[in-house]
Amino acid sequence: MRVAFAGTPEFSVPALAALLRSPHPVVGVLTQPDRPKGRGQQLTPGPVKQAAMVAGLPVAQPQTLKTEEGRAALTSWQPDVLVVVAYGLILPPAALRLPRLGCVNIHASLLPRWRGAAPIQRAILAGDAETGTTIMLMDAGLDTGPLLAQRSLRIDAHDTGGSLHDRLALQGSELLIEALKGLEDGTIRAQPQPEQGVTYAAKLEKAEARIDWATPAIEIERQVRAFNPWPIAETRYDGEQLRILRATAVPGEAGPRPGTVLSLVDATLDRRTVNPVVAGSLPSLLVQCGEGQLAVHEVQRPGRRPISARDFANTGALIGRVLG
Repeated sequence: MRVAFAGTPEFSVPALAALLRSPHPVVGVLTQPDRPKGRGQQLTPGPVKQAAMVAGLPVAQPQTLKTEEGRAALTSWQPDVLVVVAYGLILPPAALRLPRLGCVNIHASLLPRWRGAAPIQRAILAGDAETGTTIMLMDAGLDTGPLLAQRSLRIDAHDTGGSLHDRLALQGSELLIEALKGLEDGTIRAQPQPEQGVTYAAKLEKAEARIDWATPAIEIERQVRAFNPWPIAETRYDGEQLRILRATAVPGEAGPRPGTVLSLVDATLDRRTVNPVVAGSLPSLLVQCGEGQLAVHEVQRPGRRPISARDFANTGALIGRVLG
C-alpha cells in the first residue's frame, strides 16, 4: 500500500517513523513551509521535514492544498492512503478524494470527546481520568470522520501537557500501523462517531496561563500541568512574571487572601498518602487558593533558569506576600 504522509510538529514524528518500519512504502511527505526561528529568525524546517530528509523521502511544502498547483506533489505520488498527523493545513474535498483508500488521521483523544486543536491540554484541564488515541477517516468536518480504531490511555496524576503528548504520540503511531493493516485487508470497517459526548478542544491562548488564585487549588494544579511546556502557568511577583513549572494541590482550610504565600513546607507528590504534607519529601511554597492550597515546587523568573521553591524562598522574604 502506497502511503503519503502529512505532518509538521514533533507529535507527528513517531507516526512517520512507524511507517518507515512498516511494509508500506512512504512515497512522499507533505509538511508546512519552513518558519523563522530563534534570535536570528532563520528559516528552519520543522521536525517532520527534518525526519523526512534524513530518510531520503520526497518532501513538498505547499502554502495551501486548495489549488491544483498546491496538490501537484500529492497527485504525482499516487498514494493509496494519506496519513495526516498534526499537519496544520486544511485538506479541501479535492485533496481528501485523491487517495484510493482515503485520508487517515491520528487524533490525540477518544473522539468525539475533544475535537479540535488542543485535546491533550484540555483533557488535563478538565480533570479527565483517561484520554487516548483515535484513528479516523477524514471528512470535511472538524474531527468528525468515521472511526477506524481507538485505544485509551490513563492520565497519570502528574502528567503534564508535555509528558502526555509524548505518550499519546507513541500510542498513536502503534495504533496507526494496526489500523492501516485492517484497512488494507478489509478487517476494519469505519464506524460513525457517537452523537453523544461531543466536546471541543479550543486552541490554547497565552492569556489562559495567568493563574487566578481565587479558583480551587486542584484547578490551578491542572493548569500548571496542562500548560507545561507551553504556554506555562504564570502569576505576578514584584511586578514581574513568575512562571509556575511544578505544583501540587493539597487540602487546606479557608485562610487569608488567595495568592498569599503561607509557608515553606515539605510536600509529597504522591496524592495517595492520607496527609499530602509530610516531612522529608519536596520543599514547596504553600500558597492559599480559593479552595485548598497549592504546594509550589518549581518556579522561573524572566530571563533566569528554573529553580526550586527553596531556592526561590532564599531570594527574599516571601511568607505573607501575595502573588498575582
